[in-house]
Amino acid sequence: MIKARWMVLASAAALAACGQATAGQDADTNSAAPAATPTADSTLPPAIAKAAADPARGPDAATVDARRHGPEILAFAGVKPGDKVIDLIPGAAYWTKLFAKTVGDSGHVYGIWPTPYANEARGNVVDYQKLAGSADFPNVSMSIEPATEITAPEKVDLVFTSQNYHDYPDKFMGSIDPAVFNKAVFDALKPGGTFLVVDHAAPAGSGMADTDTLHRIDPAIVKQQVTAAGFEFVGSSDLLANPADDHTLKVFDPKVRGHTDQFIYKFRKPA
Repeated sequence: MIKARWMVLASAAALAACGQATAGQDADTNSAAPAATPTADSTLPPAIAKAAADPARGPDAATVDARRHGPEILAFAGVKPGDKVIDLIPGAAYWTKLFAKTVGDSGHVYGIWPTPYANEARGNVVDYQKLAGSADFPNVSMSIEPATEITAPEKVDLVFTSQNYHDYPDKFMGSIDPAVFNKAVFDALKPGGTFLVVDHAAPAGSGMADTDTLHRIDPAIVKQQVTAAGFEFVGSSDLLANPADDHTLKVFDPKVRGHTDQFIYKFRKPA
């Protein structure tokens, strides 16, 4: 069994030499979308507003925020200073950076890469290794784990996954049973902790039929699976909803890439 390694892994050079694969990688599908005009949201909690303005996130952060609504989604999740967060399959670290600046020195972000996904996203993994524990992000650490495990050195306040819930049942991930995945999330959380799922919507009634083809999943099956694991459904947000997306195209199709209809579901582990 592969043990979690909460450090910048010594294998960075080897991974870099292997290059970056993209198959199965959905974490930053929105990156190709036309930019919207950034606008300040005065309703954001102060810690999130301050995090959003932190220059360590990069020069394009405000423009990306206008498109991906990261600060507003953190507010919906209830992220606050001192929280411990698992960013599951963190991609290019957009969410990690925002989490890290919000939770601050008393909080921590654990970026977890399932082994099969890490093998498909080698370039992102190398970049994340450089980020974790850096001067700008000392409260970030990273592990590569079996896809059936989600572990951190402590129970966390939030497990977050964006555009990756649908990947777990697919062959490249080992065809993970959603019940196994959701139990791992449940066990990683503190009592009262939050599980936030963002993903591309598939046609109503389609279940998991489109996870490996269109890279979409029916929101209803996600709610059914997660609540079956013992979670309470708290609510949803339409921040990333797009009624113009009819759910029939692959999320990488230029006609919808960057502006798919996405659902945001918030679940809570009972206290």
